Amino acid sequence: MIRLSLRNLLLVFPLLCAVQSRAQQPAPRVEEATSRNADPAPPPRVAALPHAMLFGALPVSTRSAEARKLVEQAIDEYENVLLDQSVTTARRATEKDPHFALAYAVWSFASRRNSPSAAALRRADTLAEHATPDEQLLVHWMTSVQKEDLLPAISATNDLLARYPNDKHILYLTSEWLYFEQDYDRSRKIMEKVVNLYPNFPPILNMLGYAYVESGDPDPVKAVSHLQRYAQLQPRQPNPEDSLGEVLRFTGDDEGSLVHYTAALKIIPNFITSQVGLGDTSVLMGNFTRARSEYDKAVLMATNPRDRQHAEYQKAMVYFWEGKPDDGRKALDDLLDKTRKQKEPYSIFEVSLARAVLSPDSQAQLDQLRAIESSLQKPIPGMLDSDRNLNITLVLREQARIAAFHDLPKDAQQAIDKLEQFSTKSRDLSIGNSFESARGFLLLSQGDFTSAATSLAADPHSPVVLQLLASTQDKLGDARAAESTRRRIKYQRAPTLEWFLITHENAGQANQAAAQN
Repeated sequence: MIRLSLRNLLLVFPLLCAVQSRAQQPAPRVEEATSRNADPAPPPRVAALPHAMLFGALPVSTRSAEARKLVEQAIDEYENVLLDQSVTTARRATEKDPHFALAYAVWSFASRRNSPSAAALRRADTLAEHATPDEQLLVHWMTSVQKEDLLPAISATNDLLARYPNDKHILYLTSEWLYFEQDYDRSRKIMEKVVNLYPNFPPILNMLGYAYVESGDPDPVKAVSHLQRYAQLQPRQPNPEDSLGEVLRFTGDDEGSLVHYTAALKIIPNFITSQVGLGDTSVLMGNFTRARSEYDKAVLMATNPRDRQHAEYQKAMVYFWEGKPDDGRKALDDLLDKTRKQKEPYSIFEVSLARAVLSPDSQAQLDQLRAIESSLQKPIPGMLDSDRNLNITLVLREQARIAAFHDLPKDAQQAIDKLEQFSTKSRDLSIGNSFESARGFLLLSQGDFTSAATSLAADPHSPVVLQLLASTQDKLGDARAAESTRRRIKYQRAPTLEWFLITHENAGQANQAAAQN
């Protein structure tokens, strides 16, 4: 499972680069080197004490050696994808020193992957001005990546890399962020630097395992090799086995996937991603009875509503995989009512999006997508603004896709215009990718295959987009590019909504029509 400036070796960060068709100004970039009123006022901070060095390198403001050690432990746990433990450990650090900005920052940073803590995020921001300069940089980075505008995060990252060009933790966090921003190739370059400097640093081997199957030129042999080394270094941790289970499923080795997910659960019986993984792999094997059983077990072991409802969502989707769409829509309707009552915003979005996209006709799809868009216009308790904006853009991309391929060019263009505004505002690569692929949908529907291929290629982690890109490359006579694109699709094999759309002809009507035209 996974979730400044140096004057040499510039690493351009294209998420901030407006595509040539829409901007010419220089873009910021990441660069790589050789209730608040009730809170007590924090005391003035002075330079860090000799013992107050995070991992022996970065000065921090706490005067509690125990709080500093707990933050180090929380970061280690985060890097090893022990997210619940990381949150708990960071919270313990805040109890040891209620004025330790970095402790709150790590708490908010780790919790964003499951149950975001707005209170910890605000407290980190409030206390940052009393931290040491380098602690401020790390705090600002951890909080800024959770907000709408990523420019402050880019700036903090550049400064951190300049100050700590060979620090494995700074490099890891940067590469992971780039990875989640879908900048796979540049992320992998930093990972490879880390593994050269620290060949036995387990977290980077995990990330490389994924990067080697999700990069532009997948290499499953290298991916599995890195994960096997990861497992050798951490034989008593579940995540190496979990990662092997997922990546082996990407490669088509379903039996191997089940073996490793089971091994992870033997180490920690409630390691929920592996329990869900057993269900996911069973779905792709066509063993729907087992899939439902595995998802039921995941529901029982979940420690937060988001994990629990995701398992329930995957179980509802089994109906679609086994060819019972009417039962699937009823299951999604029932689950949506449940998630709304429990007010878990991420689950509400996940279920609503699937319900809209899998509606039986294009008008129902567009109506529901617009309703979701409207519901996301204002801040939502329990959902980060950065995630809310990303969700809006996913909805707009789907609006553009469905409208473009059902002869509604004005509706498609309206969604594209909104996406462009979001992309410019947020400087988020994922949002920029959605804007470009939405443009690609419309261009493809208009028969402009060359321009469509350029735009569709900007969204490398969407099976739906890649399927259309491959068919467009075929039309252009570029057989080599089409083969490369299909190879990339191959290693995104998972029981997701998009994988269902590209593997089930009736479900992906818009894509199928576009590919055939």
